Amino acid sequence: MQDATQLLNTETNGSRLIAPKAGRRSTMLVGGTLIALVAAGIGMQVWRAQNSKAAEQKDSVAGSVRLDDTLATPVGRVNGQPVTYEMLAKECIERHGKDVLENVINRTIIQQACAEAGVTVTEAEVNQEIVKISKKFGLPVGQWYKMLEAERGLTALQYHRDVIWPMLALKKLAGKEVKITNEMMKEAYTDNYGPRVKARMIVMDNQRRATEIWEKLQKDPELFEDFARDYSVEPTSRILGGSIPPIRRYSGAHENIRKAAFNMQEPGEISNSIIQIGINQYVILKYEGRTEPIDHDRDAVAAQLHEELVEREVQKMVAETFSHLRENARIDNYLTNESTVPAEESAATVNPSKAVSFTTLTEPTAP
Repeated sequence: MQDATQLLNTETNGSRLIAPKAGRRSTMLVGGTLIALVAAGIGMQVWRAQNSKAAEQKDSVAGSVRLDDTLATPVGRVNGQPVTYEMLAKECIERHGKDVLENVINRTIIQQACAEAGVTVTEAEVNQEIVKISKKFGLPVGQWYKMLEAERGLTALQYHRDVIWPMLALKKLAGKEVKITNEMMKEAYTDNYGPRVKARMIVMDNQRRATEIWEKLQKDPELFEDFARDYSVEPTSRILGGSIPPIRRYSGAHENIRKAAFNMQEPGEISNSIIQIGINQYVILKYEGRTEPIDHDRDAVAAQLHEELVEREVQKMVAETFSHLRENARIDNYLTNESTVPAEESAATVNPSKAVSFTTLTEPTAP
């Protein structure tokens, strides 16, 4: 179950986004779950060897010998007994295989799309993007890397290969620039400096129970905090009696929550119905007033708001591009025994032999 912050910051895409904890908020696309890449490097070699008979048949004798030699290579010894590469690989697959394979699949989808479209992203472009991001946070590149590793467990190489490269590649694959309209700027001013709704929230996963609680609250709104602690399935706000951050007018919370919140007028008022925000997710709101508008100089903040809007729209564009690629890819995952059929069956099959290699991204140094 999402916590209160997540419910009030819903992103409508299927991609994973992460935000560094320090400084201003900046989000970056991740092409899948980030696990130790040694597991990916070791695990995928063994997976290919054991689960793809067709690939084995095509391997040359020399290639098979090299693979056998690699698998038999000791990576450690215990009282003289070798711990082989293959033993380590199997252990990595058992512990992290599903997550790492998902990451590799997502990255391969982008690689193949880039090869098909003739798109390339150079190491220099990756370095340039990292310099730009680190400057936003007021950190030298070296300190930025240290912060990412300390707070996100990302090495510099993982950050280059699994975060920045996919983001830049997907931006190029999207093939368009974002446009910020006057209406978008007006909404941004309202969101950042206009009044917000102060409210409490109960989240439930059963419609019948949610209806029962809502009916009781219509009769006695003072029970809201107790009911939130007793019945809400959202852990963060639950312990606070349903207290949540103020709700913005145009962004953050689920659209149905925002509409209901801004339709409420009287302190103590309960939402006029239960609010469905997903499958088996039902919300009841209690209105507690509105925050005061924040004084600001529109001209002074315009550049910053414009930059934030561009960043937001780029994230949406990148997420939509990846979602489209994923939906139209044939994916056979033998670790989970799951397969997906392309949404567009007639789409041209990408030639895997054209896949772009990440091997050119070596262990980075600060640009």
